[in-house]
Order: sequence, then structure tokens, then C-alpha cells
Amino acid sequence: MISVLFVCLGNICRSPMAEAVFRHRLTACNLEQDIQVDSAGTGDWHLGKVPHEGTRALLDRFGISYEGMRARQVSIEDYSKFDYIVCMDSNNERDTRAVFGSKSDGHTKVFKFMDLLPDKKMDDVPDPYYTGNFDEVYDLISLGCERLLERITHDQLEHSKV
Repeated sequence: MISVLFVCLGNICRSPMAEAVFRHRLTACNLEQDIQVDSAGTGDWHLGKVPHEGTRALLDRFGISYEGMRARQVSIEDYSKFDYIVCMDSNNERDTRAVFGSKSDGHTKVFKFMDLLPDKKMDDVPDPYYTGNFDEVYDLISLGCERLLERITHDQLEHSKV
């Protein structure tokens, strides 16, 4: 089974939105049994809380479930548990790598979400907790999740050729 972890700062806005959108896409493609998805935050301010009301309202508008999602903090165990660790911004990537320390086995891929969208010419997914622009974040996440699924499919095809 392939596993994906989305990481943001508090795990209440961007990363749970990405988790929900990606799960929704996987279900639509009948891949929910093949790819495991989770999200986490680098900070501990919102541990155990449901996604932000702005994220929930937006997901409700698009009919995307966030049932059972609760904020948690990224941990060192996530390094070996997940194949793709997708960070919403440069600070999240730096802080996530710091949690993992010197671990590096070539298996886990840690990268920024916006690496999936080089045509957007943005380094980071804006944090709607501060900007209030949940629609912009949803548009980026929706497209990025599509590209992530393409990347995973490509990686799996390449792996099967070896």
C-alpha cells in the first residue's frame, strides 16, 4: 500500500483540506484501498481539534467529507510510515525534516506541495488561517492532488519496470 502524509503548520486548514480532497479523488478513482492518506501539523496548538471552520465550510460546499479528521503533530515515526510527505510551505518542509533528523533511506519522499505545480510560480501554499482565502487554497490543492496522483502512478509504473 502507498501512503501519503500532508503537512502544514497547525493541521487545521491546508493539510486536512488536502487530505480530504485527495481521499475524495481516490474514492472517485476506486483507489482508496491502494493509497492511505493522513495529515499532520508541525505545531501542537490545535491537537485533537477538527478542521478549521473555513476548511469545513469549503469542503461541505463541494460535498467532500472530513469525517473523523482531528489535528495531530508530525512525528519521527511518520518518516518510515509514509512514502510521500507533502509539505504545504518551506517552513513546514524545514520543520518536518528537522523532526526526521538524519534519517534518509531514499524511500520516503519529502517535498513541498507547490513542487507539484511549477507553472503556478509560487513557493508555498498560502495559509488561509492568516489570509482568509480558503477558495484560493482549495483551487491549488485540488489541482495539486490531481498532479500528486499522476506522480504516484508514474512512480509506481517506473518501480514496476525495475
